[in-house]
Amino acid sequence: MVMTALTSADVRQLERDLRRMRAELATEVARLSGSLDEVRVARDGTQDDEHDPEGPTLTMEWSRLSGVQREFAEKLARIDRALQRVDEGTYGLCLRRGEPIGRARLDAQPATELCIDCARELEAERRR
Repeated sequence: MVMTALTSADVRQLERDLRRMRAELATEVARLSGSLDEVRVARDGTQDDEHDPEGPTLTMEWSRLSGVQREFAEKLARIDRALQRVDEGTYGLCLRRGEPIGRARLDAQPATELCIDCARELEAERRR
């Protein structure tokens, strides 16, 4: 399938989408940091975390929150790399083949670095 390059209007719209996504994620990361701080204080305190019948243990909650925070940080890094490509004029090009990434794919995943064909190939390689 032949893809055409993005227009400057396309890039501006996708950049706005990326910046909005980044702001929302940054807010969530800050909120998660606060939650992690609360769990850290509770874990360091004298609470009996292993015998609370009302919910998960503090250790489980720490693991869950830190995992979500790590995932969000990775998403932020992908968005930052995409914004850097916007600045460099290479946004919308597959990092593997250098060909344009389809607009529909960028609409669905604005921070994507690969065209759908390359993404599928890499996924197939990981499964082997």
